[in-house]
Amino acid sequence: MSAYVMAERARVAVRCGMPHPIWHPDSLADRLPFLQRRAALTRATRAFFAERHYTEVETPYAVPAPGEEVHLSAFATERLHPDGTRDRLWLHTSPELAMKRLLVAGAGPIFQLARVWRNGEGSALHAPEFTMLEWYRPGAGMASLIEETTALLRAVLPQMVSSRAVTTDLSRIEVLTVAEAFRRYVGADVLATEDDAPGLAAAAGVRLRDGETWEDLFFRLLLERIEPRIGREHPTFLTHWPAAQAALARRDPSDPRVAERFELFVCGMELANAFVELTDPVEQRTRFQHDRARRHALYGPDWPLDEDFLAALAHGMPSSSGIALGFDRLAMIASGADRIGQVLWLPPADLA
Repeated sequence: MSAYVMAERARVAVRCGMPHPIWHPDSLADRLPFLQRRAALTRATRAFFAERHYTEVETPYAVPAPGEEVHLSAFATERLHPDGTRDRLWLHTSPELAMKRLLVAGAGPIFQLARVWRNGEGSALHAPEFTMLEWYRPGAGMASLIEETTALLRAVLPQMVSSRAVTTDLSRIEVLTVAEAFRRYVGADVLATEDDAPGLAAAAGVRLRDGETWEDLFFRLLLERIEPRIGREHPTFLTHWPAAQAALARRDPSDPRVAERFELFVCGMELANAFVELTDPVEQRTRFQHDRARRHALYGPDWPLDEDFLAALAHGMPSSSGIALGFDRLAMIASGADRIGQVLWLPPADLA
């Protein structure tokens, strides 16, 4: 199709009241206030980490193994070598495993504003290609990471923020364990019923669906009863997840039923996911193999186990905490946007 025909079709679409193409000046003008706020947010974020003596890093986007998450779908690509041989690669779904290799190497406190890819995603809050802010600090525990994350929010955002018709006051925070959230909003002891789907369903007063596992029901109750009620008036840090729901987090030494993981909710949306990092290579291998078996049973075979990452862990990773924060969602909160396409310079047409 010629450029003339494409341009003519765009003009017809505008005359008929259809949305402008994403490259049209009026389309950019609609998004520009949000994008200018995003640019200022990027500058403020880098300044925050520079002041705290973090080093900004860049890691490869195309990797041999993008991770072992059960339900994330990766984009496949290929490297052609000068001698004609080919390697299957994948666009990473997170820079986590690469950044942990740098911790092993002695890089110290590091952060990255990384482009990441997750296939099959697209909604008001999800894009298949987006920006992840990740940072890692050796020696940090969960409490200090919560404190630092709160400091970041207050450094780069005003005290009152609004997005998607929800206004949040950053002047104080709520720290709530998953077990406490289930007791408060579901009426169930989630830890006592772990792996007992009928028991959790009975405690929650719901009918167990055909083929529904304990994990399925856990997330159904989390999405339907808990997430709509947290992180609205104030940011909520949802902490201490069941160990099975935190594959890269260390178990809590005081209660091995839970892992030292938190998720952050602001303006009613999930904004970040954080771990006190698992550094035991034997336990990490076991968890990886468990998740691989589940993923392959659901979706078929894919990439090889990341033996290089496991070798790095075996060499010795310092005790650390790390967090992955959806930077596009942070830009939505900063600018008052209602959908992710408003804070993307060139969003996919279906997200504009």
